[in-house]
Amino acid sequence: MDMKQVIALLALMLCGVANAQDKVQVTSLELAKHLYMIKGAGGNIAAVVGPEGALVIDSQYEHMASQIKSELESKQSGVQIKTLVNTHFHGDHVNGNAALAAGAQIIAHTNVLARLKADSKFPRAGLPTETFVGEKALTLNGVKAQLVTMPVSHTDGDLVVWFKDANVLHMGDLFFADRFPFIDLKSGGSVSGYISNVKLLLSQIDDNTKLIPGHGDLMDKAGLQRFLTMMEQTLAEVNAMKAQGKTEDQIVAQGLSAQWKSWSWNFITEERWIRTLFQA
Repeated sequence: MDMKQVIALLALMLCGVANAQDKVQVTSLELAKHLYMIKGAGGNIAAVVGPEGALVIDSQYEHMASQIKSELESKQSGVQIKTLVNTHFHGDHVNGNAALAAGAQIIAHTNVLARLKADSKFPRAGLPTETFVGEKALTLNGVKAQLVTMPVSHTDGDLVVWFKDANVLHMGDLFFADRFPFIDLKSGGSVSGYISNVKLLLSQIDDNTKLIPGHGDLMDKAGLQRFLTMMEQTLAEVNAMKAQGKTEDQIVAQGLSAQWKSWSWNFITEERWIRTLFQA
């Protein structure tokens, strides 16, 4: 393939990426008065929108900012984002910070600021302006939100957001709906910590709680229980094979039980999930 062919192929690939981005539709689901779940590209968003402005949980990607703003304005004309909260530091949850909420209050776990500051490519206008560890209460448009940082699990800088009056919980990437989760072991994540946090949150909800996962559709307690069962049972399977003396590659080759095949997806395949569990 000569250089002209390479350039032509690259142009086609870039057009494909652009078209794929154009095709992403931002949609919203009303969960309670002024409270919405917004889906697009990247992590799911929760938004409190009303005459006092907007409180937004996570920002997806920079190229999604205009669509997200339009969706917010469809709920309240001319609405301004007052506060943006990041559930953790991964790009599909924070890369839209500057484009979506520059000049607004941006709140995150203390470790999120440290990790984003260390990334020279991350826009300084999107850095958290306030960090904490523990709990923090916010109220906007009469909707109360409780931010709660979590022990190490998905990363070392996770938080969840409770809207307790509405019985809604945004779990960030502590919940991947009906799919294997990404546990970022290189960024302080922990399989045992992840499972422990899911168990804790499961004990705090009821059958009517609406759960916003980091990825996937709106879920309920049964969905979170299903997720926990998958993690515990697949971990047990991998540990049993390890106890038999099998290597990581041998376990990958053997695979998990057939009941877990549908949990594999393009980012966390069965192989990648097995390798994560092997390191637990």
